[in-house]
Amino acid sequence: MLTPFKNEAFTDFTNEANKKEMLAALDSVKKVLGKTYPIVIGGEERMLKESFDSINPSNKTQSVGKFSKGGKAEAIEAVGVAKKAFESWRYFPAEERAAILLRAARMMRQQKFELNAWMILEEGKSWPEADGDIAEAIDFCEYYARLAIELDREDNLVSYPGTYNHIKHLPLGVGAVIPPWNFPSAILTGMTTAALVSGNTVVLKPSSDSPAIAWQVFKILKAAGIPDGVLNFVTGGGSTVGNTLVEHPDVAFVSFTGSREVGTDICARAAVVRPGQKHLKRVIAEMGGKDAVVVDESVENLDEVAQAVVISAFGFQGQKCSAGSRLIVHKKIHDALLEKVIERTQKITVGPTEKQENWMGPVINQGSFAKIMEYISVGKKEGKLVSGGEGDDRTGYFIQPTIFDGIKSKHRLGQEEIFGPVLAVITANNFEELIEFANDTEYGLTGAFISSNRDHVRIAKERFHVGNLYINRKCTGALVGVEPFGGFYMSGTDSKAGGAQYLYLHTQPKAISEKL
Repeated sequence: MLTPFKNEAFTDFTNEANKKEMLAALDSVKKVLGKTYPIVIGGEERMLKESFDSINPSNKTQSVGKFSKGGKAEAIEAVGVAKKAFESWRYFPAEERAAILLRAARMMRQQKFELNAWMILEEGKSWPEADGDIAEAIDFCEYYARLAIELDREDNLVSYPGTYNHIKHLPLGVGAVIPPWNFPSAILTGMTTAALVSGNTVVLKPSSDSPAIAWQVFKILKAAGIPDGVLNFVTGGGSTVGNTLVEHPDVAFVSFTGSREVGTDICARAAVVRPGQKHLKRVIAEMGGKDAVVVDESVENLDEVAQAVVISAFGFQGQKCSAGSRLIVHKKIHDALLEKVIERTQKITVGPTEKQENWMGPVINQGSFAKIMEYISVGKKEGKLVSGGEGDDRTGYFIQPTIFDGIKSKHRLGQEEIFGPVLAVITANNFEELIEFANDTEYGLTGAFISSNRDHVRIAKERFHVGNLYINRKCTGALVGVEPFGGFYMSGTDSKAGGAQYLYLHTQPKAISEKL
């Protein structure tokens, strides 16, 4: 009998023993940087002629690892192997599939510091951000294992005399799992384990910016008992491996987290029925956001609000789809709140995150650095630069946390997802404008509404249209099972990862009625 689900505790790095263990893990991982890694199809590890490097964004001359560059042929082969493996994996008892996830969770706990180290060096995550990523990955394993057992036992049909009626939730088939680089353990693990524990087989194509941590997760899932061919690991480009998987007639569903542009392209490609295809492809997509922390004039503790704004905007360098990249504030408290936000922002330490004291690290790569710096140039034209605005890519991709005041809702900084440490401050004249500006984008992922006015809170709950609305707190940091995650509009299919219904997206119900 499984105990009730409980979220994984975060590591306390003020504890000297934990600090020493984290430093030791960093030293250990540094010794194996630059290794060469294979693709894995049907359990066979294969080094390919072409390869690419995963680069440490804090030190752009340092290769974290060299990865085989798969292409169309490898993607097609992996789908074929996964299709064959599906014929046996689909009939594994739910309890056995769940047991594998529970073993994986235990292994992740045992390797937590090492896994943290991989993300610190490959992603530029701070110690707490990396640790939170691994805790979420563990939560996904534990939570989905329990959900799978419940789903297998579910029978909520109306009783009818003379018949026995029940529902079986069947797996879909082969899934293409295409996770992002920004939560390279948590989201990858959640997407992959949900598919596997539901009885599907998977071709995993990790981001080319985070293949090293993806490899560590893949190894853990295999060691936990995933059979050969059930989970296949193919690194390579999105335009080759990714598109081939999306378009393949034997792929039943695509699970994707990433940009709006790639997500909409995947939806379009998946909608085309190709020769030999027997199903309509299902797309589970999370595609970003332009999230806002909205503050009305009734707030009482501006220090707490400023802290929520800064963490929302600049945690992991603003490289979260849930990042609060807009501060929409009532004019009556604008000046006082902005002063406190600037004060906190200017205390942020920026540098290589292997050093515990650096709260903010680099952005992920040169392309991202250039894009963010271009937005900073745009911001200088649209509004007033009140903090930050500088970037330095001489050794790594570092950008100071940046704040622009005087931004209008329709400005580019008020509309476009920047995915970096840039905060746009928008002033509203009244409560109606606060809500209007909050909803004034094509996205609808997360948002925070901060107020001491209960009438305003009630209305915001009804009219602030996002998939995850947080009241009187920051807009980042959804916990598995507590705050199921996913958004509206161009933020995706509102899949609610980490929620009780998530596994339904990976299954198809079969109603069985038997005359007695």
